[in-house]
Amino acid sequence: MRMRVLLAVLVFLCSKTHLHAVSEGTGNDRHQVRQCIEAERVALLNFKQGLVDPSNYLSSWTNSSNQDCCTWTTIRCDNQTNHVIMLDFTDTGFYEIGGVIGPSLVELQYLEHLDFSWNHFTQIPKFLGSFKRLTYLGLISQISGTIPSQLGNLTKLQFLSLGSASEGSSQLIVDNLEWLSHLPSLTSFELYGANFTKAGFQSFQMPPSLSALQLSLCQFPEVNTSSLSHINSSDSLKTLSMVGNSIRSSTINWLLNSSSDLVDLTLSANYVIGIVTPFSLGKLAKLEHLDLDLSQMIADNLEWLAHLPSLTTFSLSSANFTKAGIQSFKLPPSLSSLELWGCQFPQVDSVLPLSFPNSSNFLTSLSMYDSPIHPSAIAWFLNSSSNLVNLTIESCSIDGSLPNSFQKLNSLERFDLLSNRRLGNQIPKSLGNLTNLHTFDLGGNNLNRTLQDLLESLSGCLRNSLKFLYLEDNQLGGMILDDDGTFPSVQVLDLSYNLLDGPFPSSLSRFPNLVAFYLVGNRLTGSLPDLSTMSSLRVFDASYNKFNGTLTESIGQLHNLARLDISSNSLVGIVSEVHFLNLLYLKHLDLSSNSLTFRFNSNWLPSFQLTGLCLGSCKLGPEFPKWLRNQFNLSRLDISNSGISDAIPNWFSNISLKLQYLDLSSNLINSTLPNFPLMSGAFHVNLSFNQFHGPVPLSLSNAMKLYLSNNTFSGFTSFLCGTTDAATSVLDLSNNLLFGSLPDCWGNLKYLGVLKLDNNELSGVIPSSIALLNQLTYLNLRHNNFSGSVPPLLKNCTNLQVLQAGENNWKGEIPTWIGESLMNLVFLGGHGRSSYTTTEFIIWKGVEYKFEEILGLLRIIDLSSNRLIGEIPKELKNLAELVQLNLSRNYLSGAIPKNIGMLNNLESLDLSHNKLCGKIPESLAQVSTLDYLDLSCNRLSGRIPTSTQLQSFNASSYRGNLELCGQPLTLVCPGDETFKGAPNSNEDYVEDGGESLDMSWLRLGIGVGFAVGFCGVCGNLLLYTSWRLAYFRFLDDLGDWLYVIIAVKWTTFKRRFSR
Repeated sequence: MRMRVLLAVLVFLCSKTHLHAVSEGTGNDRHQVRQCIEAERVALLNFKQGLVDPSNYLSSWTNSSNQDCCTWTTIRCDNQTNHVIMLDFTDTGFYEIGGVIGPSLVELQYLEHLDFSWNHFTQIPKFLGSFKRLTYLGLISQISGTIPSQLGNLTKLQFLSLGSASEGSSQLIVDNLEWLSHLPSLTSFELYGANFTKAGFQSFQMPPSLSALQLSLCQFPEVNTSSLSHINSSDSLKTLSMVGNSIRSSTINWLLNSSSDLVDLTLSANYVIGIVTPFSLGKLAKLEHLDLDLSQMIADNLEWLAHLPSLTTFSLSSANFTKAGIQSFKLPPSLSSLELWGCQFPQVDSVLPLSFPNSSNFLTSLSMYDSPIHPSAIAWFLNSSSNLVNLTIESCSIDGSLPNSFQKLNSLERFDLLSNRRLGNQIPKSLGNLTNLHTFDLGGNNLNRTLQDLLESLSGCLRNSLKFLYLEDNQLGGMILDDDGTFPSVQVLDLSYNLLDGPFPSSLSRFPNLVAFYLVGNRLTGSLPDLSTMSSLRVFDASYNKFNGTLTESIGQLHNLARLDISSNSLVGIVSEVHFLNLLYLKHLDLSSNSLTFRFNSNWLPSFQLTGLCLGSCKLGPEFPKWLRNQFNLSRLDISNSGISDAIPNWFSNISLKLQYLDLSSNLINSTLPNFPLMSGAFHVNLSFNQFHGPVPLSLSNAMKLYLSNNTFSGFTSFLCGTTDAATSVLDLSNNLLFGSLPDCWGNLKYLGVLKLDNNELSGVIPSSIALLNQLTYLNLRHNNFSGSVPPLLKNCTNLQVLQAGENNWKGEIPTWIGESLMNLVFLGGHGRSSYTTTEFIIWKGVEYKFEEILGLLRIIDLSSNRLIGEIPKELKNLAELVQLNLSRNYLSGAIPKNIGMLNNLESLDLSHNKLCGKIPESLAQVSTLDYLDLSCNRLSGRIPTSTQLQSFNASSYRGNLELCGQPLTLVCPGDETFKGAPNSNEDYVEDGGESLDMSWLRLGIGVGFAVGFCGVCGNLLLYTSWRLAYFRFLDDLGDWLYVIIAVKWTTFKRRFSR
């Protein structure tokens, strides 16, 4: 017996060991490197050849380093068979993939999910109908042409979306949708930007399982819907969405009748063609959610709304209510949420029977946005339900005070009364009786009473129930006073951006339980208050005021404080560790833009862990603050202009890992820049105006906006070439000591939009990879030693708006592509200081000006002071919005283009100091906007064209052209006659086209005429007494008449205004 038991145990153990070994073997098999099917890998590579991938998003699709296509971007394989089952291009980021959907994809017969949406494909290939396993197909792109009927072969398809989401960008023609009914498994169909033909719409038959239909940005034909078959109806359709279509009312009603079981309906932003008739909505008894836009209709009858017994949420947009319409507005019995967007309401008479028929016990949420409404209509809505919990009235242009109609709203918990700039100052007394109201938002209403008066108007039970009180962005004035009228439950009080002034009270017992207190942007003065009485305070923000004095040490007693912001005040004095004694939970500290000096014990380490620290313009140096060395959670650090002259310490790499914002600018840090790590996608790093030297470290490539100007950096090759996927969009290396040629790795900065390399010692030619910067909008290469011609590859940077390239050694001709490719160009410049934000210092009409904000309206080309040769390209005429053209101080030759007069908006033209020859084009005389011209120091010849503009300029505009003649120059053109006795003067002649007119005879005639007229009148008055008496009598009578008329008019005028 024992032997049998022993044998059984041995067998069990052996079997268990064997199973364990098998399981281990299976596990090893699972950990083997998975390889995709070779034929499918080759098909994907062939497919990639026909794509346009500007951001190299499909870089993992390679035939060298990684041959397992199952690990490639956008691809997913089956875990067992390794067949490709998913291809999804919807997450390609900012850049769209385009090209041709090639037939090599046919090899992927196991595809279940295929989505090319939100890219730039233009055709729906027929072979997509061969993917018999496909359950999901998305192709919302720039599709044109027709929809192939082969899609009807996808019998397992459950989701289908086709078309173009950009209105008017494609011509997708729908001439046959009969294939749609052959998809028995289809539950969701989305169609965007389609143009239906009559035949196409008549063939629209819904699949039997379709539950969701979305038609957006489509155009529907005029069809007699009475002739359409009922075969298009569907009992399974639950959701219908129609947005932005061009459609007739009859077509909408026909679609509404396609299913009586609709639960969710959206009719928004449609353009209804022809006669607009009401929609057939009253029969949708199962409808629960309705989003309705009535922008082309008069809301004069909404009686049908009461016939929707299941409706719970209703959003109504752009309804223009009549009095009859608002009387017929009867709420459905189950409605719980009502939203009104952009509606117009009439004034409602109090005698109208509006309240009882419209009341609802289910309505708990009422929201009105951008809907001008009279206070009387608000009173009616307030009576629509006694169970309102949430009430929002935002940007509704309420003209007057709120009605005193809140008596029955005992359930109201939140009232948002926002941005009603014409709202009266009176707060309804009935609000004071609301025992459950915990949130009251009065922000942005232009309330212009004192804060004290407003708080006193919030009386009764409201004082005990309020927890969140928002009064920001008004015109509340006066001082913050402390009295007996307490608000014991208020936790959040926002008084920001008002007109509060005077000193802060020594304590604020009126709000004993404040958790967050905001005072931003007022005019408060004096010392900061003693905050120690607010033991619950977690947020205190009093930035942008006029507080002075020292920082109160009572702040250190707020052991719950998490955010402290007293920036942009006038605080002075010493800050020590006493101020932060008990702040265990402090996360954000901002004391910037004050005159505070920080003095801590060298061994002090704070007990808190900050996420944000801003101490700009405070005194921290000269040593780098050591107390930062244990702040491992910082995402924002600003210690700019803080007097630090120390090197960045080694431990800085321990606190930079999570930084998204770093500003060390305007210090005196003199060292090489260590390769400290930065969080990927750090959006702002500013190290400008220091004394950093050496190379720019590679780790800074994680910064999106990188400012390194005004240092002594000598190179940035490792920064530029050491990464293949830099996040940098702004790179400022101006005013450094960069020298040598530019690295040829610019393709690594594919997101770069702003590049400043001005005021360095760079030389050589511009590398070809600069053309890969497709997003570049601002490029400043001024004041370097670049040579060669203007880089032709820049024509690929079609988004370029500002190009500063002056004070280099450019040679060659002005390229013609400037007027052909760079159609977005705002500024093509040579001279001047510049900023890539909203400010530009430029030479404008011979004088340097500072342009702010309006830079986007300027169209300027300034390539002066280079070594450009050749002729001025005639293609410049394409820049019709050009305002300034400055090509002075080059070596340009040839004639001024004859078509230069096509620049109708040109205000300033400077072509001086070149080698231009020939005549001044006649078309230049047609530019009436020209008010600055300099053609001096060229080789121009012939007559200056006659026009008001060209003759109005000083002769200095034409000097130095020895063969140029005509006004305003003194040189007379050959063939012009001169007046005898004055061979060297042309002052008695004017030009009329090509002829000279002698003006001396005109002057002689004027003199003789004056003498004859004077003697003829005055002589007779002297000789004949009767004439003289009659003449002066007439003058006396005329004077008396004028006096009477003026006196009468003046008396009448005064009487009118005295009334």
